[in-house]
Amino acid sequence: MDQQTETEIEAAVFRRLLEHLDSRKDAQNIDLMNLAGFCRNCLSKWYVAAASEKGEEVDYDAARELVYGMPYDEWKDKFQLKATEEQKRLFEQNFPK
Repeated sequence: MDQQTETEIEAAVFRRLLEHLDSRKDAQNIDLMNLAGFCRNCLSKWYVAAASEKGEEVDYDAARELVYGMPYDEWKDKFQLKATEEQKRLFEQNFPK
């Protein structure tokens, strides 16, 4: 497979991941972190870092808007639930300080 095709496939997979996450707003970031070790905010940070590696500057808030499909504060207000004690316990267990 040539590099261009590989890049196009990876880009399509990333877009599909974003579509999937958008369709699963019930999957809270803390759940994603507890199960997979990454969340929507991680994807946003990775996007900023990858852009930087290519000499492009992408603002973190702009990256989050790309990942969330709307400004982060709006997504938080509409879809983010308060973390349960069990979610918090798992998070602290998985990511000790």
